[in-house]
Amino acid sequence: MTDSLPRLPPLLEAVLGVGTDLELRVTLQHIVDGAAELTGARYAALDIADPGPGQDGLVEVRTAGPSSGGTGRSDGSLGVPVRVDDGSLGVPVRVDEEVFGTLHLADKEGGPFTARDEQLLRLLATQAGIAIGNSRLYETARQRERWIEGAAAVTSALLTGESAAEALMTVAERARVLAGAAAGVVLQATPEGGMEIVTASTLEDPGDIVGTVIEPGSPVLEQLLGGEPVFIDDSATDPRMTTHVRSRFGPSMMLPLQADGRLIGTLALPRRRGERPYTPVEQLLATQFASQAALALVLADVQHRRERLAVYEDRDRIARDLHDLVVQRLFATGMMLESTQRRATGGAADEGAEVHAVLGRAVDELQSTIQEVRTAIFALQQPPADAPTTFRGKVLRETAGVAAALGFQPSVHFTGPVDSRVTEPVAGHLLTALRRKLTAAAHRAGVSRIEVTVDATATLPDGRSGLRLTVYDDGARDDGEGTGTTVTWRSPL
Repeated sequence: MTDSLPRLPPLLEAVLGVGTDLELRVTLQHIVDGAAELTGARYAALDIADPGPGQDGLVEVRTAGPSSGGTGRSDGSLGVPVRVDDGSLGVPVRVDEEVFGTLHLADKEGGPFTARDEQLLRLLATQAGIAIGNSRLYETARQRERWIEGAAAVTSALLTGESAAEALMTVAERARVLAGAAAGVVLQATPEGGMEIVTASTLEDPGDIVGTVIEPGSPVLEQLLGGEPVFIDDSATDPRMTTHVRSRFGPSMMLPLQADGRLIGTLALPRRRGERPYTPVEQLLATQFASQAALALVLADVQHRRERLAVYEDRDRIARDLHDLVVQRLFATGMMLESTQRRATGGAADEGAEVHAVLGRAVDELQSTIQEVRTAIFALQQPPADAPTTFRGKVLRETAGVAAALGFQPSVHFTGPVDSRVTEPVAGHLLTALRRKLTAAAHRAGVSRIEVTVDATATLPDGRSGLRLTVYDDGARDDGEGTGTTVTWRSPL
């Protein structure tokens, strides 16, 4: 025969049960369940006065069971139970001298609530306040840990080589998740003196959020451009907010992305209308996150600039080597062949004509090779990450784009001062024609070579100076008559 362990007193069981978990929601449920079991109430509920961080908007915790109609009230100044009638009882739950909420009991089994029930409930409420305080500290610690981990993750992501736009999106998206916000947006200063939303991360379609501008003169703009955080209880009604999207949002934080005195932009984290405001702890953590993210953005930008500088230096070296060694040798070889060609004209007629033709083809090939090497040198001198600004660069970008589909790089030749003679409207028309002709050539069967020639010294049929584009490919002709297709486009200058 075995002796069962003695049962703990009900009050001790309830007190121990209240403090068995650090999760706030679970702790609150233990308080309600313990109060119901301790007093024999069929109904128990904890109405929370002001939900704080980590409570997920929680306003009430209940046990199963119907209410008898009576509702307990509490006297916040006295902090003692108040019995509305014999069927219901209420007591305030205090945390650090602050009324956290009210614990209501109703429908006691076997009769009305007694003075002993009031005393037990008061003792339980005192212990509950301690347990809730511990849970709050735990939730705050977890919240700090999440923000710190989020800042570290953003730093790691930004230093892996993301583009500027991707970096801003990473900051906006991670901050939105950490803050429990409806949106995470990044604003940057405009040349006119305002600020524009350049990046937006939302759970739904951002719609017309991106591109929204805070115009100069807005009351909140001076603080943002000055690098000061702005905290707003309700974006829709705050007179400082002037954008057309403000009506969608409620509480919001607008935090400077600033490092080493440089203002990169502003991180805004608005919540939906009706959601709880940000607490001081959340405001502090988000501000620290923004500072860390700004520093990471600056470091990522510096790293990206160093990488680009290394690419520039390497390309300059290759271009110098090509120019100094290859072009000069090819040019010297071409001069030697031309001299040989002139001497060959003095020999026998048949032999001289044949040698003259061979040497002519060799000279032409050398001149074509020199032109292609010069084109390659020019391409190496273009910024790798930026869109080309010169006409030559734009033509090379179009041919490079079709190279991925072809599996080889088209040959490009320029004749004359194309960058100085070709105007912007004419350049746009030529690029459109080039794009269309390259696409057609890429779809022809058997294409292994494409030659593009841009001639700024051409003469049009009417005698005017013009620009001529010629695209040749060695693929099957559209009419089925052999191979090789040459298409030409002309425009006056």
